[in-house]
Amino acid sequence: MEMRRVSYRFWIARQVELAMVWGPALIAGIAVAVAARFAAAAVLPFAVVAAACASWLVERGRYRSWGYAERDEDLVVKRGLLFRRVSVVPYGRMQFIDVTAGPIDRLFGLATVQLHTAAAATDARIPGLLRADADQLRDRLAAVGEARATGL
Repeated sequence: MEMRRVSYRFWIARQVELAMVWGPALIAGIAVAVAARFAAAAVLPFAVVAAACASWLVERGRYRSWGYAERDEDLVVKRGLLFRRVSVVPYGRMQFIDVTAGPIDRLFGLATVQLHTAAAATDARIPGLLRADADQLRDRLAAVGEARATGL
């Protein structure tokens, strides 16, 4: 079974999000370190940089962990950095499929495909797909799921 990876643009989009969070935090840390009257405040910018590096490593691992495969009877989605998770969703059990994209995802031409089944615990989400690929996957899954549900 060959797992398909999410788009490299997903990684770039996550870098933009990290920069939007950690850039202002670093500026604030430097401002506090300069304005503070005690020497321990000089450590603050270094702590912010360390936290930013840690979050970068986590995001890198999360990006590398996502994958999916379309098989004859089901869809397999794998993810997880510390706790690996593999979800297998039979096509006949799918009720509907969402394709969503936030502002940064739209900027990079990305979308997330979310599969919904009757089971509340089902978490089959595939982020970081190119918008056209997400639409094609949604249409393929809907067609196959409808055929399986009707017993064809």
